[in-house]
Amino acid sequence: MSLDNLKSMRGSSIDKLVKAAEAVSTKAETKSYADDRFWKPTRDKAGNGYAVVRFLPAKDGEDLPWVRYWDHGFKGPTGLWYIENSLTSIGQEDPVSESNSVLWNSGRDEDKALARERKRRLHYISNVLVISDPENPQNEGKVFLYQFGKKIFDKIMDVMQPQFADEQPINPYDFWEGADFKIKIRKVEGWVNYDKSEFSKQSSLFEGDEARLQEVYDGLYSLQDFLKPENYKSYDELKMKLNRVLGVEVGHDPMPAQMDSAPTEAAPTMSTAQAESLGTAPAASDEDDTLSYFAKLAKES
Repeated sequence: MSLDNLKSMRGSSIDKLVKAAEAVSTKAETKSYADDRFWKPTRDKAGNGYAVVRFLPAKDGEDLPWVRYWDHGFKGPTGLWYIENSLTSIGQEDPVSESNSVLWNSGRDEDKALARERKRRLHYISNVLVISDPENPQNEGKVFLYQFGKKIFDKIMDVMQPQFADEQPINPYDFWEGADFKIKIRKVEGWVNYDKSEFSKQSSLFEGDEARLQEVYDGLYSLQDFLKPENYKSYDELKMKLNRVLGVEVGHDPMPAQMDSAPTEAAPTMSTAQAESLGTAPAASDEDDTLSYFAKLAKES
């Protein structure tokens, strides 16, 4: 697609993105992040970090500039970790969700607490152009995939759907009328915090230089692979992994009484050491998503 075509399609792009974000059925998936396509901001020893990126439009032939997926990450009573993407991301049954349903509907508060600790984690992936990366300046001016959570996605939605009359909607994924995003990471009470991250004023990327914009557009990564069921482990593979982590014999379903050791959440595709050191504060919006998820489990009982 040419830039002229992309420019002509901009009129309805905010409405389209907002509707897609509000659709409960949005599906997405992720692969391993031991992948040089992915970028993430560097944090110092104090846990602070800073970088500036520009969210980029969807690649030609793809509808949305992001994908969404869920995963599970926890440590079982065996000491082993379960860090896997959830099949619920693509509308399929998932063994951890089934296990959580049993726990949630047992009537025991301790089982509900355990199900919460093993809940799904929500993630997004978008293409970004790294504008400023003080710790790794060699990344500047390059296109990467960026994985982020609901806190940052809420900030994207806030500028697309402003709450006040003196604010105009902004499509942060737009080349010409988008805005750079300043990622500001702090450690607050031991948790990684993105609250101070914010969008700059609207600006045209590269001051509208079409040759440079075309180069960036041509360098976008496809997000379609993250939506393909064949890139997930099968239900049986995940069930076998779950049983091993929980110490359950093959042929026996894990019951609440067998799940007394509370796990710790971890990010997907991380090493065990990274997972053990993970510290990201659950946002209020994450808790809302969790409560919605468990309300669904209760109805399915």
